[in-house]
Amino acid sequence: MIQLCGMVTDREFQDQLLDSMDIERERGITIKSQTICLPYRAKDGTTYTLNLIDTPGHVDFSYEVSRALSSCEGALLLIDAAQGVEAQTLANLYLAMENDLEIIPVINKIDLPSAEPEKVVRSIEEDLGLDADMICKCSAKTGEGVDELLETIVKYLPPPEGDPDKPLEALIFDANYDPYRGTVISVRIINGRLRPGDQIIFMSNGAEYKVEEVGLFHLTREPQKELCAGQVGYIIAGVKTVSDTRPGDTITLKDNPCPAPLPGFREVQQVVFSSIYPISTDDYEDLAAALEKLKLNDAALTFQKDSSAALGFGFRCGFLGLLHLEVVQERLEREFGISLILTVPTVKYQFYLKDGTMREVDNPAYFPDPGSIDRIEEPFIKATIHIPERYMGAVMTLCMERRGENTNYHYPMPGRIEFTCELPLAEVIYDFYDKLKSVTQGYGSFDYELIDYRPSDLVKLDILVNGEQVDALSQLVHSSRARERGLRACERLKEEIPRQMFKIAIQAAIGGNIIARTTVSALRKDVTAKCYGGDISRKRKLLEKQKAGKKRMKTVGNVEIPQRAFLAVLKSD
Repeated sequence: MIQLCGMVTDREFQDQLLDSMDIERERGITIKSQTICLPYRAKDGTTYTLNLIDTPGHVDFSYEVSRALSSCEGALLLIDAAQGVEAQTLANLYLAMENDLEIIPVINKIDLPSAEPEKVVRSIEEDLGLDADMICKCSAKTGEGVDELLETIVKYLPPPEGDPDKPLEALIFDANYDPYRGTVISVRIINGRLRPGDQIIFMSNGAEYKVEEVGLFHLTREPQKELCAGQVGYIIAGVKTVSDTRPGDTITLKDNPCPAPLPGFREVQQVVFSSIYPISTDDYEDLAAALEKLKLNDAALTFQKDSSAALGFGFRCGFLGLLHLEVVQERLEREFGISLILTVPTVKYQFYLKDGTMREVDNPAYFPDPGSIDRIEEPFIKATIHIPERYMGAVMTLCMERRGENTNYHYPMPGRIEFTCELPLAEVIYDFYDKLKSVTQGYGSFDYELIDYRPSDLVKLDILVNGEQVDALSQLVHSSRARERGLRACERLKEEIPRQMFKIAIQAAIGGNIIARTTVSALRKDVTAKCYGGDISRKRKLLEKQKAGKKRMKTVGNVEIPQRAFLAVLKSD
């Protein structure tokens, strides 16, 4: 589209032009929304201005996508000609429908040898209920069909409505950080006008700023004299951090404010928590600085200082989901060159105590006294899984193993199943996605949404080494999975702890009950080597003496647990 509208010359063109991060280019995914304003000259000679937002498809960023959709008039629903309709296609379709958008289905990658466009057309009609006459077929690689798609956009999508003379209402749908200018805020002007020099207010937190520059997104930022109703552009107003500008917030003028903020705004909720530690303790200051810089560009990341007896100082971080966690980890390692340890991700549990208070806990260190707990609730999700029919049994078994409830399924098209199931989020973040890809041989697609908190039988699993509790290895687990997790932790520790002159018992316990145990056998000196022949009682006497010495040694001996042993248990696979 950018090439057809003449925004970039063939010499300047590169693949994945809008993907600014290395990770996006390598994985072929969008992590950060990208906006561009294209002047398009239609076949009837009229020139239109098209404002396009390329949004992430992954569930972790669904709130950001919903705010982008609320600033649009229509959506192009991209469907892969080889893969067909996936779980996240449906999720994003429903988001677009909630915002009353005009939807144009687009079948992309029709140039692939494995493409089956006719099969996908049937699926769009039957599964999504969209009009087959609206479907555009194109290949973004070869450019085939893209000019027809532009004509379809101009023909079917309504122009923006809005009154430039009303009080200013501008919807924030994204923001990024420029080290020289501060936060660059992406806005859609619903009503009114905005010029440099205007005093603006963010309606969610009442912060006031003076506008320095407004403009449009071309491949670079193009300053303008004003933005008026219907336009999409950027504002630079000396905002120091991205976290002050929240997607979904409304901007208005201080002197002539609009009566009420635009609907749909809510705070972004983190759902997955993990602690990040530098492998070398000398890197702690560098990690702190790196997280601060990353936070400037990623408002959804939260972190606070944390420390562990085993791993030293680090940060407890909150993420939107597992993809978000992976992206942050990769960016810290690549862009800042820091080697990291990530602990096993956990979720936020709600503890209702007998005194009537409620406490949210995401770290085993803050587990309340079991006698004071009335009930515990954990977050549940509704998972939507799209799979070929032949994997039905394997996926159903996997969901049942993960405490799945209310499973049901239907056939959107011959040979494919849409399977829905309610699962505890804690079971999904552990290794569910990897297992799903394994049992479906890579053909399964998975999407989820948080639904509610439900009562759960949660326990704190402690690890004892030589009878002493190791705080850093404690985990919060469901009672039905406690033995399995405990045994796994004991086995991993057994492999990593060096042998001593005495036996070392490694135990997993819930309160005072030992539920799993392994033993590191002792190194044994051959004390009977000097006995050649003679009575057996001489040998037995020496062995008894050795046994008594080992028993005494065990009571006073300390076991040093090496760093790699903590990593083996705490690290997420």
